[in-house]
Amino acid sequence: MIRIGGANPTLTAMIALGVLNHIVLTGNRVTVSLEALRLGASTAVVGVLLALYALLPMVCAVAAGRLSDRIGVRRPMLVGSIALAAGSALPALVPGFTALFISAAVIGAAFMLFQVPTQNATGELGKPADRAHNFSQLALGYSISGFLGPLVAGLTIDHGGFTVAFAVLAVLPLVPVVVLAANWLALPGPHPARKEGHAGSPLELIRHKTLRRVFIVNVLLAMGWDLHTIVIPVYGATIGLSASQIGFILASFGAATFVVRFSMRWIARRFTEQRVLTIALFVAAIVYLLFPFSHSAPTLMALSFSLGLGLGMSQPMVMSLLHSHAPPGRMGEAAGVRMSLVQTMSVCVPLAFGALGATIGLTPVFWSVGVCLATGGWLTKRAV
Repeated sequence: MIRIGGANPTLTAMIALGVLNHIVLTGNRVTVSLEALRLGASTAVVGVLLALYALLPMVCAVAAGRLSDRIGVRRPMLVGSIALAAGSALPALVPGFTALFISAAVIGAAFMLFQVPTQNATGELGKPADRAHNFSQLALGYSISGFLGPLVAGLTIDHGGFTVAFAVLAVLPLVPVVVLAANWLALPGPHPARKEGHAGSPLELIRHKTLRRVFIVNVLLAMGWDLHTIVIPVYGATIGLSASQIGFILASFGAATFVVRFSMRWIARRFTEQRVLTIALFVAAIVYLLFPFSHSAPTLMALSFSLGLGLGMSQPMVMSLLHSHAPPGRMGEAAGVRMSLVQTMSVCVPLAFGALGATIGLTPVFWSVGVCLATGGWLTKRAV
């Protein structure tokens, strides 16, 4: 593979495509949430809407991973990009609750179909010694889109309305569609160990001691990550913040993940994976315990930034561990199992949040999650 200035040009281009598609996901979640609230939806309905982003990925992620192992990564990534454009365009063309529900389900499935092969390819592009750095670069790219998505959505809603916001998001995936359809990138093809079909079961990966522990830790971290995306629009609307303010709060989280991932080489040289994951869980726990005491945009931005610093350092370590311990030819499947478990949480957390938030309020939800994450941090000292 040709390298320019120490960087893999194929990896760099693939990450750029991922940034565009991830902006659609993060921006769509904010836009759908705020549009539903504008139409009079309750907290429980918003929870159901956001759970739909994870429903199909929860069911189909393992199959998507196997597919990328068997046929290569380009075609699944192309189909995912096309579906992202279609899913975001629907609410712009057909306003109303039905379109919001369909859009949430399609966007979630489409990004899963793009992301799982991308994670598979990231581990294959370069030498084994490059994996931690490559996954850090991928995570760094998603930090940029995690910052831009909510910001673009919030500003576009305030200055152009919801229809314009959905339309803008629908245009972005067209760039990946063109690049992938033209086959301009030298992406990995089928893995030799999987050309003859599948051997083994996803349960084998879960029974693998190290992989199982990594899966458990990642589920805890994902809970902290997903709840932030879910709760900030609802909590911000409750205390009277504007769409732009909510967008800036969510963008501060993305900015923090960018900052910490930019420093991942320095962090990886000084801390073990176990230490990094433990710190991430404890930082997330503290932030959630403090959220109910915050009633202004600047305070929420500071807490979101702190949460982003903690959680942002975890994903590169998790993905590097997965790729190092996955059986040959089954990295896509391992990434699919990870995503399936994470998306299971992404279905359960919004539903639980919606139900609990509508009955007992948001403060007990914040504190319960904080205690859960702190317990996970304590257990991780010996679990990873």
